[in-house]
Amino acid sequence: MLDLLKLLEENARYTVPELAAMLGTSESEVKAALAACEKSGVIRGYKAIIDWDRTERDYVSARIELKVTPKRDRGFEELAEQIARFPEVQSVYLMSGGYDLALTIVGENFKDIASFVAYRLAPMDSVLSTATHFVLRRYKDRGAMLVEPGRDERSVML
Repeated sequence: MLDLLKLLEENARYTVPELAAMLGTSESEVKAALAACEKSGVIRGYKAIIDWDRTERDYVSARIELKVTPKRDRGFEELAEQIARFPEVQSVYLMSGGYDLALTIVGENFKDIASFVAYRLAPMDSVLSTATHFVLRRYKDRGAMLVEPGRDERSVML
């Protein structure tokens, strides 16, 4: 099953016949393994990696670091689950080191991100502090290169 998952992580668009051929197994075995992984929650979804800079969509993303006070009975879980429900939030991670939670959020502009921090995160009782880092450019995302190798896209200033 691990080999199947690695192939899907590499390219979720592989077809069942392609996966069966690469794994040296039958299509029915691949279908059964996929169904079992989906049912058990090992596979949580299939998503495309989009380079939004190549589209017309207004798009800003930011990494937000949070220092928080964990809840007595649930630790970080309750707050992390509450934050994860916001539609702007793309990811929530419990971290070691200088801060507790790391979020990735998206908006149409910088003001959207600032408003999210000011009006949704900062008022939460458990949030002690935030640090927001705006993503200026993505070069690689979830294993996919978003820039062409060797291409210098800087402008020459005269």
